[in-house]
Amino acid sequence: MASRTIFGPYARIFAAVPGSPAFSMAGWLARLPMPILGLGAVLLVEGETGSYGLAGAVAGTLALVGSLASPQWARFMDRRGQGVVLRVAFSGYLLFGFAFVAGVVLGAPQWTWFVLAGLTGACGPNIGAIVRARWADALDPDARPTAFAFESVVDEVVFVVGPPLVTFLATLINPPVGFLTGVVIGFAGAMWLSALRATEPPVQPVEEDGPRPRSALRHATVLVAGVTYLAVGAVFGAMDVVVVAFAEAEGAPAMAGVALAVYAGGSLVAGLVYGVVRLPGTLAARFVGCAVFFAVAAQMLLAVGSLPALIGAGFVAGLAIAPVLVAGMSLVESRIPRAALTEALTWVVTGLTLGVTAGSAIAGSAVDAWGAEAAFAVPALSAALAGVLALAGAPILRSTDQNRVPVGSGLRTTTTTREIQ
Repeated sequence: MASRTIFGPYARIFAAVPGSPAFSMAGWLARLPMPILGLGAVLLVEGETGSYGLAGAVAGTLALVGSLASPQWARFMDRRGQGVVLRVAFSGYLLFGFAFVAGVVLGAPQWTWFVLAGLTGACGPNIGAIVRARWADALDPDARPTAFAFESVVDEVVFVVGPPLVTFLATLINPPVGFLTGVVIGFAGAMWLSALRATEPPVQPVEEDGPRPRSALRHATVLVAGVTYLAVGAVFGAMDVVVVAFAEAEGAPAMAGVALAVYAGGSLVAGLVYGVVRLPGTLAARFVGCAVFFAVAAQMLLAVGSLPALIGAGFVAGLAIAPVLVAGMSLVESRIPRAALTEALTWVVTGLTLGVTAGSAIAGSAVDAWGAEAAFAVPALSAALAGVLALAGAPILRSTDQNRVPVGSGLRTTTTTREIQ
């Protein structure tokens, strides 16, 4: 009975949207490279050079260029359709991903590693935003938070499965195998998703004689969420690098994947609960509250001194991930018109991935300079910054709270368009 109560809302959204199991599963496969490529690049480059600083910089470049390119892909999708853009983008993703690995393994000049890693990242549109846009097009505002929570759980399953998989492949078989596995799986998932045309959001045509559409980035809510997610992303990027370095320092490099999976597992548990619990207050208040919780929970990382302590602290810190991500996505979705939704969600995730870039680079330098244990200060302080930024943005969110979408009572039958304020 309890399981029916917990999973009932999720079952209802899938039953209500034909084709949703297929696009959600395809999206999961296409997202699986998220932790695999970043961690795989760290393991590959560090294995070739012995430098965590260089490894973090290369992995950060992949994430940085990808984050800058993703909003542009999203704008194309809003105006040209998801299918054709996915096919074009991921063809380049497959090509440049293999070229990057070849460059590292064959000893090409190190500057080419950055170029090829960047090109690989540039060809990977944000799949999470694409899938969420499909849910948003099919569901009434009342049901969207549940769908977004489910997709955040899907994200965490990716981060539960991905790190152990890439760590196993890279450490026990061969470093290039881990990265290349992520590239191939991502390509396959994207091609599957591109073929599911029936659930694509409708293309929003742009009138040639009309005014140029304003970028979703100019919306205050997108700016506040995106800036906050810069710090949240820094936590993620730093954790990838520091956990790998700490596990190696402890003499158990394969445990890095386990520790990162437990970290994501905490978020998975929290995401399932958050999706069925309706918290009081506005969406803006929930977002700020979740960001503060995220900041507090991550401070346990400062006490890590052993692998068991890392696993315990990581699980507790992970409990705050899904709530802050779901709250932010739901807040943005409630205030952005359908014609710019994929772009808006992508800009928010861009903040996240820019943070990953900074976090991985800073953490890599911290590990080289101070050692892995001391470097846990990087994710802890980044999480604290996320809480501060959300609190600083709270007045802006309150001032625009009257623009949020009224909550409905069922499935959407028509799409409404709201002006970007």
